[in-house]
Amino acid sequence: MGKIKAMSLFANVGIAETYLNEIGIDVVVANEIEHQRVRFYNHLYPSTQMIEGDITIKEIQDKLVELAKNEKVELIMATPPCQGMSTAGKKEKNDARNLLIKDAVKVIKEVKPKYIFFENVPEQLNTYIEYKNDEILIPDYLKKEFENDYSFNDNFIINAADYGVPQLRERAIILLTRKDVKKKWNFPKKNNEIVTMEKAIGNLPSLDPEIYDVPYEDQLRIFPDFEKKKAEGLNISKWHYPPKHVYRQVYSLMHTPTGETAFNNIDLFKPKKKDGTYTKGFKNTYKRQEWNKPAFTVTMFNRTIGSQNNVHPGRYIGKDKDGYDLYSDARVLTVYELMLVTSLPKNWDIPNWASEHFVRQVIGEGIPPLLVKKIMQELINIDE
Repeated sequence: MGKIKAMSLFANVGIAETYLNEIGIDVVVANEIEHQRVRFYNHLYPSTQMIEGDITIKEIQDKLVELAKNEKVELIMATPPCQGMSTAGKKEKNDARNLLIKDAVKVIKEVKPKYIFFENVPEQLNTYIEYKNDEILIPDYLKKEFENDYSFNDNFIINAADYGVPQLRERAIILLTRKDVKKKWNFPKKNNEIVTMEKAIGNLPSLDPEIYDVPYEDQLRIFPDFEKKKAEGLNISKWHYPPKHVYRQVYSLMHTPTGETAFNNIDLFKPKKKDGTYTKGFKNTYKRQEWNKPAFTVTMFNRTIGSQNNVHPGRYIGKDKDGYDLYSDARVLTVYELMLVTSLPKNWDIPNWASEHFVRQVIGEGIPPLLVKKIMQELINIDE
């Protein structure tokens, strides 16, 4: 059997596509609007025909339809931006990004592929959009557009942690199978074993954070092994290097146990603002993750120590000079650690020009590629 040809809409940098070629899916056409993401995608997939531009523009839609038909595309993947729906972003009912799914539908209905893969945050299932002078939920909109010609999968919510990804990441994924295909595309069976943070990153060398608001001699006084640990990390990967934080945040997390938030510390070690007053926040912020569980959902704000569940689990390393407990790795996850808990390969080919901020952002936006691989393997099985 030959490879299934696919088109990727809202492709970002192509994280979802990471393992598709090895299982027999060839993404031959892709579309992305942001130039930096297009550059990254082209670096990873130079043979894919990337159409850079706004999918709401008819000329872009027509070009995508033309290429998809010429290439005989059988699978279309559509992952429109989720910031208008996501709990990690500011939600606006009339956010224009929520309407981009309509433009994807226009292209898909022209191409008429055998298989369609829609992916977004779970909140998409409860998001309303305008339809023929009414407002309906996005799943109902898709059914009105496709149910005459396509079958829908049985369930729409899936958690990446159930499929070997060391990250608790729920997604809404709607799989459509054209009705002339004998078998319906559904989610694969769940894994029997959950992959924890201990299994994913527990063997990596510990790293002290780089404290950017103190002199270098103070950095070495606080963390005497900073340079040694940094060298050990860089020996693993150029992306396993110390994240930068301010001292007051580091100080709080140095005294925060694994799985706990710094807000539960005694007053001396609670998070503080620059003026010395106490920071207010939710109990899932300034919070260390847990070794015996998968990572929490990686968001676009993964570089921020005070954002949701971003802090390395750390390990108990002894007492400070005043007898208080100390814990290692008072920092967010490195880019390399984020790659591993997102199920990206250890040698993921990040272009040299890409900044840490940009790489962190696209990882936070991406769907774990191992989850996509396992869902697509089910497609391969029914297509045989």
